Order: sequence, then structure tokens, then C-alpha cells
Amino acid sequence: MDENWAKAYQSEQMIRAEIAREILEQNGIAAVIVNKKDSSYPIFGMCEVHVPASDLSQAQTILTNEEALKQSE
Repeated sequence: MDENWAKAYQSEQMIRAEIAREILEQNGIAAVIVNKKDSSYPIFGMCEVHVPASDLSQAQTILTNEEALKQSE
């Protein structure tokens, strides 16, 4: 990755990170998931969604307004 990437979203659940990534890609923002869960104890750690730093504010706005992500974890 040549660009600077920044964390736009994080969740303890991989499926919620996948949903966030898909929402961002549908809105034309490149996104990747960084799995920071512990491999031995998967209850520890987070799944993070990273976007190019130049798209961070737009990505956060999109995710904040997304109904699918407003449900409690």
C-alpha cells in the first residue's frame, strides 16, 4: 500500500467489519479489513476497517449515517 491508510471503523465482530467494508466500497471508497484479533483467544482484539487517509472523513460520515451499523454489538 503506497497510500497512507487510517482506521475508519472497528468492531469486535468480523461480520460487522465486513458490512462496513462493503458499504464503503459501494460508495466508491477503497477499504481493507485489518484483523487484530488474537489467534489463540479470539475474544480479545478488534477487526478494523482502514481507508485511504484522504477519504477518512467521508468514510466516517457514511458509516455514521448507516442504519446497518447503528445496532448495538
